[in-house]
Amino acid sequence: QVQLVESGGGLVQTGGSLRLSCAASGSIFSFNTMGWYRQAPGKQRELVATLTNNGRTNYAESVKGRFTISRDNAKNTLYLQMNSLQPEDTAVYLCNAAYGSSWYYAWGQGTQVTVSS
Repeated sequence: QVQLVESGGGLVQTGGSLRLSCAASGSIFSFNTMGWYRQAPGKQRELVATLTNNGRTNYAESVKGRFTISRDNAKNTLYLQMNSLQPEDTAVYLCNAAYGSSWYYAWGQGTQVTVSS
């Protein structure tokens, strides 16, 4: 079973930057897709960015041009570089991985990002 552990969240002022990390227990090279989602209080979980195993990326419109998803296969780690942060980016950010021929899904526990105005 794949385990995911996020880190890197925190409190930042508007316009600041953070880099989130998601360390996986397995070889991410074999994962079908990995991604970042976020959930703000009282709101549904939403997709932030995804990265397929062939390098294709997808971003939510609200983060395009500000966030960058990447991975380091040697470290089995997924990253999310977040620049020009805005108060509306405040949420718990969760890492997700889809793996196996049956497309199993794993979630991390989340890391809190708070952007002060």
